[in-house]
Amino acid sequence: DMENDGKFFKKYGESVGKDISKFIKSAKVDYHPHPVYDHFGDLIPKSRAIISLNLDPSKKYLLFFGFIRKYKGLDLLLEALPNFPENVELIVAGEFYDNESDYKTQVSKLGVENRVHFFSDFIPENKVNLFFSACDMVVQPYKSATQSGVAQIAYHFSKPILVTNVGGLPEIVPHHKVGYVVDVDANSISESIHDFYSQNREAYFIENVKEEKKKYSWSNMAAQILKSE
Repeated sequence: DMENDGKFFKKYGESVGKDISKFIKSAKVDYHPHPVYDHFGDLIPKSRAIISLNLDPSKKYLLFFGFIRKYKGLDLLLEALPNFPENVELIVAGEFYDNESDYKTQVSKLGVENRVHFFSDFIPENKVNLFFSACDMVVQPYKSATQSGVAQIAYHFSKPILVTNVGGLPEIVPHHKVGYVVDVDANSISESIHDFYSQNREAYFIENVKEEKKKYSWSNMAAQILKSE
C-alpha cells in the first residue's frame, strides 16, 4: 500500500524537513523510504557462509546484527533463546556499546554458552554478507526505534525479519508476510521462532520479501525525485 507507506515515511521524515526549512525558505520537501542497502555483496549458499564463520552447518541460525545498545533488546532475545527449538542458535554480530560483561553473564546464567556466537569485532563491509547468508531470519527485538537500517540490509539479502511492535518497524515488516511483528517480551519472540520453524515459513517469507523490497529500490526513489521536479 504505497499511499500508507508514504504517510508513514512522511511522518518520520518531518523533523528532517523542518530542519531543511531553517536553511532553505519555502523548500519543497518530498518523502521516500531509504532504499535497500545494496553495497554489502551478494547472498552466498547458507552452508558455505556458516562454515566460513566456523560454525556448525547442521544447526539453524538467527542473526542479531549491529551495534549492541540497550534499546536494541538483545537481553530479551537471549532470555527467549532457551525456549527456541534445540537446533536453533544465535549469531550476534556487532560491537558492544554497552557493558559486554552484562550480556556474557546473562548467557552464562541461562546456560546457553554453546548456542550464542558473538562476533563483536568491527565487521568490514566485505564480510557482512557472510552473516546474512548464514542465517534463516534476522531478529530485531528493539525496545524503541523509528526506522531500521538493519531491516534494509535484510531486504537486500532477501531474508525474513522479526521485529518488535515499536516505532516504525511494523511498517517495514508486514506481519506474517515477510516475517513477524511481536510484543516487546521474550515469550512473544520465542512463540514466533517456534512458528517460523514448525510451520516451515522460510521459503514463503523469502518470496514475499523479494516482492516487498521493490518499493525500497533506488530506481523507485529516483523516479519520485524526477516526478517532483
